[in-house]
Amino acid sequence: MAEYIAPTREMKFVLKDVIEIAEISELEKFQDASDDIIDAVLEEAGKFCGEILSPLNVVGDRQGACLTEGGVKSSPGFKEAYISYAENGWTSVSGDVDYGGQGLPITLASAVYEFVDASNMAFSLCSMLTTGAIESIVAHGSEEQKKTYLEKMISGEWTGSMNLTEPHAGTDVGALRTKAEPVGDGSYRISGQKIFITWGDHDMAENIIHLVLARTPGSPEGSRGISLFIVPKFLINDDGTLGARNDAKCVSLEHKLGIHGSPTCVMAFGEEDNCVGYMLGAENKGMAAMFTMMNNARLNVGIQGVACAERAWQMAVEYAKERLQGIAIGATKPGPSAIIEHANVRRMLMTIKSTTEAARAITMLNAKALDLGDHHPETQVRERYKGLADLLTPLSKAYGSDLGVENSSLALQVHGGMGFIEETGIAQIFRDSRINPIYEGTNGVQAMDLVGRKLSMMGGKHWRDFLNEISAFGNDLPGTDEFSTLAKNLLDSVVTTRGCAEWILAQHVDNMRSALAGSSPFLRLFSVTVGCYLLSKGALAARRRLDNGDQDKDFLEAKIITARFYAEQIVPQTIGLKETIMAGDDLFFAIPTENMG
Repeated sequence: MAEYIAPTREMKFVLKDVIEIAEISELEKFQDASDDIIDAVLEEAGKFCGEILSPLNVVGDRQGACLTEGGVKSSPGFKEAYISYAENGWTSVSGDVDYGGQGLPITLASAVYEFVDASNMAFSLCSMLTTGAIESIVAHGSEEQKKTYLEKMISGEWTGSMNLTEPHAGTDVGALRTKAEPVGDGSYRISGQKIFITWGDHDMAENIIHLVLARTPGSPEGSRGISLFIVPKFLINDDGTLGARNDAKCVSLEHKLGIHGSPTCVMAFGEEDNCVGYMLGAENKGMAAMFTMMNNARLNVGIQGVACAERAWQMAVEYAKERLQGIAIGATKPGPSAIIEHANVRRMLMTIKSTTEAARAITMLNAKALDLGDHHPETQVRERYKGLADLLTPLSKAYGSDLGVENSSLALQVHGGMGFIEETGIAQIFRDSRINPIYEGTNGVQAMDLVGRKLSMMGGKHWRDFLNEISAFGNDLPGTDEFSTLAKNLLDSVVTTRGCAEWILAQHVDNMRSALAGSSPFLRLFSVTVGCYLLSKGALAARRRLDNGDQDKDFLEAKIITARFYAEQIVPQTIGLKETIMAGDDLFFAIPTENMG
């Protein structure tokens, strides 16, 4: 497998020139996030990921986590890497300083997370789930719970897991049956089984803090009657030391298509009727508390998709430069050409490059919106960015994770027959990437959330304001040949997106199922419009830097070319989705269910 090299220069460009992270650094809370600190964090993260985590990627794939009598044993090298990861502070980048965290922006932590994920996705999932659990405890925990759990989790000494899914329920979390019986001392006894629990057990940290959805006696039916509970693997004594092992354990590991280094557990709670749990947040408000964790995870899953696409890009372009085959049309050198000189291979490579860069910019803008939505001192600005974060979260998750699959598939195609051979490594990226469109709410659920809920929030103010911002930017682009087609296609995409959004809102009254039928293509259309906007911002920034004498000529010129490719090759494909989006649901259900098959 090709060596992973963290795209630090690319990430710096996105953070500083495209999404303008300086707006975050100007806040009092994040005044330590200077350019020098951002550069240092990215450089050190890239080095750690390339030297420590990347070599373990193929090890985890070939020697996955295994279940022993003593619990789950992690893949060779993972435990030592995790200890080093925590000791070097990578678990605490955005953690609250009051509990030992570094207090840096989520945006910078998200950039680091892409590097971690691209170097070793299976490894990175442990930290992703822990971060989500931390967010839930911060938002909904009592002061005592925060004091008990946060410092150890932020330091990486303890990890976290999210326990939602049950065998009979799947995406319908409201159908869960896990029970929580109060025992009178403030604790509960948890009983039930959960499936698909990522890093539900392992030997890398001394304790695991499970967040578990369950029902209390007499709770309402459906999702309205769900509460959230903290269930430690080891109970915690009053002095903070670890006590007895709790009655919560992994009973089997799932055999998966990919991410073999990440143990996906079937978790049993209360087999001996002694699983101790503590309610997190209010009774019957567990879904609200869990969504704090899931929203964090959804952005991170989108970043995982971008990371898979980046790793696939690096492998594909390296192979294409080395593989000699045929004589390319227009070749100027005698003998066989490297396949990168063939037009169709260039089409695949430029598609991977441009869409990966677009999705990366979307996820980083999403992270910026979270930072400013939580911490900007002006209420109006906070509300604007919260609305933007609401819009961008389903785009980040679905577009990013879809591209992880699509681009790793294209990269495998670039490899030709060798891509189908495990030894080249690209097959692992393809297999690993396939989970991302499924978990933390399938991409169909993300599309339904976008059209069914997010578009109508504040009467549509958030998306209208955002599209107006994009239109104003497009109209102000230079009228030069370099930017003319880019500007035209960007503005055309905005017009199409706006028209489809208005049509979907009308369906909220006329036929909601019709709106949902067009939800997935609309999410793709919206994502590509935003991606084109952000790549265009990068192109304009690159042109200004070149005009001011910046010496990084090759890199900056590539930014302009990549944005133009996206506008001319990717955007036109999605403008044509309008008819698909507005076709309605009639043909979806024209064949009776009993005749399907």
